[in-house]
Amino acid sequence: MSIIGSTQFLERIQFFNGERLFASDLQALEAFNREMRWLHNQSLHQAGVGSGFQVVGNVGDRQVTISPGYAIDSCGREIILTESKVLQIPPVADNGSGGSVFYDLTVSYPDDTELTPSETRTGICLPAGVIRLREEPVFCWVRLSDDPTNHQPADPRLKDRIQRGLFLVLAQVEIFNCQLKQPVSTVPRRNARPPRQPRIACGVEQNPNWQFVDIGAGTPTGNSVIVVPFGSYLYTGSVDTTAAAFQSTPFYTARIVGPRIISFPNSDGNLSPFVMDALLSIPPDTTLTPKGFTTQIFPVIAPINETFVPAQSDITNALNNNWKVGWMGVEG
Repeated sequence: MSIIGSTQFLERIQFFNGERLFASDLQALEAFNREMRWLHNQSLHQAGVGSGFQVVGNVGDRQVTISPGYAIDSCGREIILTESKVLQIPPVADNGSGGSVFYDLTVSYPDDTELTPSETRTGICLPAGVIRLREEPVFCWVRLSDDPTNHQPADPRLKDRIQRGLFLVLAQVEIFNCQLKQPVSTVPRRNARPPRQPRIACGVEQNPNWQFVDIGAGTPTGNSVIVVPFGSYLYTGSVDTTAAAFQSTPFYTARIVGPRIISFPNSDGNLSPFVMDALLSIPPDTTLTPKGFTTQIFPVIAPINETFVPAQSDITNALNNNWKVGWMGVEG
């Protein structure tokens, strides 16, 4: 039972020289440490198998072998098997209709009353008492329904214990004529350590601070179709991803966020609309970090009613006033 549901307050056990100790004092100290550990397990881990508890059985076998293992139930209690265990399968021929019978093999935390004493000691002027119990989990075969599309525990009480994480499913078996019809399946088991999923985060950089980079392309010449073609101008911008809290450098993707119709001042001082887009790339160099990256764009500008070439400074201002960078990072 968890300390959250069974205890309203905590007491730290202390001792002093000359104190007369009783068994209840030492047991209270052990109970405090145990329940604090259970609280840690319950709060930070999910019920399931931490390691081991592999169940092996082949077609025709009448028993399964369980390897040593460690698991945690939903109350945070540790379920430990220190030695391999051979367990006989339920001796059933069929389900009463000539079909196979399905069982889940579960493991659970044992109460003190279910453990075998490993050492007793005689008291002073008192009867002998047990001082050590051999830790060993409780295994249970849970009969499943005959529905081939949805095998569920037939006993509602056992089903409830499985759903509440008090009984942990280790494996599922199919039995026919008192032997395994199929190899043991471990698909139903659940791990206490869930598999690591890639961290995915996204956002919009509001101020990329676009900077013109001279790549020696020269001043583009105008025509009636494309005024500034791809490759004429190169701009770089910085993207800050600190808010995503990536632990390692993720795989970044990015896109331009902003209008594609942008006006530039003409020779008369009036604004003329242009269609502007860009080829965006993320160079694979040292600018890639968990806290951000540098992107570069090659703008292309096409006129709507004009054929003049916008000034480079006007293009820079237009980019910084209109274009942001939408990004997404996938951490492996």
